[in-house]
Amino acid sequence: MANIFPRYSNLIPIKIAICVVALALLVVVSFSYYATPKSTRVGYMPDQPIPYDHELHVKQLGLDCRLCHSFVEESGHANVPTADRCWTCHQHVKTDSEKLVPLRRAIDKSYEGYTGDPVKWVRVHKSPDYVFFNHSAHLNRGISCVSCHGQVNEMRTVFQAKDHSMGFCLDCHRAPEKHLRPLEEVFNLEYTAKNYVETHPEFAQQLLAFNPEFDVAASEKDVQETVGSFIKQHHSVQPKESCATCHR
Repeated sequence: MANIFPRYSNLIPIKIAICVVALALLVVVSFSYYATPKSTRVGYMPDQPIPYDHELHVKQLGLDCRLCHSFVEESGHANVPTADRCWTCHQHVKTDSEKLVPLRRAIDKSYEGYTGDPVKWVRVHKSPDYVFFNHSAHLNRGISCVSCHGQVNEMRTVFQAKDHSMGFCLDCHRAPEKHLRPLEEVFNLEYTAKNYVETHPEFAQQLLAFNPEFDVAASEKDVQETVGSFIKQHHSVQPKESCATCHR
């Protein structure tokens, strides 16, 4: 009886096996990349043209975030400071420091190396182009810089502390009470819910009226969730979870 299958059909099982193995390798490689901090840039700490020390400026000297990121409460983006903002202080402080050469080149016309070119800061945090995020919308409802950027006030060199993944954002949208704080404390990077309640007795009374079982002696986590739940109700915070919220 004649062979009804062409001879090349003998290679089909081998080709299928090769494709299956290749597909499996692709899945492993993709998972090993996209499921690790490498893809989310956690720990990314680029060198900056000027080694700006947030721990010194924010924690030790007490500078407010808005002094440099001046439009963050009004804009969707957190702007970086221009050279003239830095020069406001540094034309009087540490003027001759080698670390400030890029600043002097950008702003100090009396400096022999003056070029007028802006300081080329290296961006640390960056969302994909298809993601919409509005800084002002979050800050004006009680979400602090710390929730997304970590304890920047303790960073000698700024790095990306949170993964900023879709899951990270959804966790907050589903349980905003874990992060909400009084609006006047949004830029207080050393804020704790327990300390705030202990130093604001009138607010503590509001919390007791809101939740008669509230106990200021409870853990920081429990106090924060009570404070956050109160603020969530008081400000009618209703985070959306639909795809269109961030993907526009």
